[in-house]
Amino acid sequence: MEIERKFLISSIPNDLSQYKCRFIEQGYLSTNPVVRVRQDNDKYYLTYKGSGMLARAETNLLLTAESYHHLLKKADGNIITKHRYEIPDGTGKIIELDIFDGIFKGTIIAEVEFETIEEAESYTPPSWFIKDVTNDPQYHNSNMSKKVL
Repeated sequence: MEIERKFLISSIPNDLSQYKCRFIEQGYLSTNPVVRVRQDNDKYYLTYKGSGMLARAETNLLLTAESYHHLLKKADGNIITKHRYEIPDGTGKIIELDIFDGIFKGTIIAEVEFETIEEAESYTPPSWFIKDVTNDPQYHNSNMSKKVL
């Protein structure tokens, strides 16, 4: 089960180089249901996501690099690339700050994952989070993959 909230931010924290950063590339084989292939640095996954916005089922299967590249060629729509910075929020949570590259350059979304729905609903975001977009479908990567630019 994945439980996460998504936010737009007012500014990027200073000195991102101090935080762990991962390069992510992903494509969608299907958006209903969501079936995604992802490169996360040097690891590769096939992911199934159930329906939902705040909470939904998620299953990840490891792929080889060869399998990933083969399946990525079959992806529909836009291939999404981003750099994900892992920023401690001071409360024990990690903010995953996604700075998109390529066709979505300029898009920045912060995500925070939770153990329970109650924890997610009671979370007080940092002051630099300006808008909760958890329930806004346009900020889900699967929908971004279908966006005509």
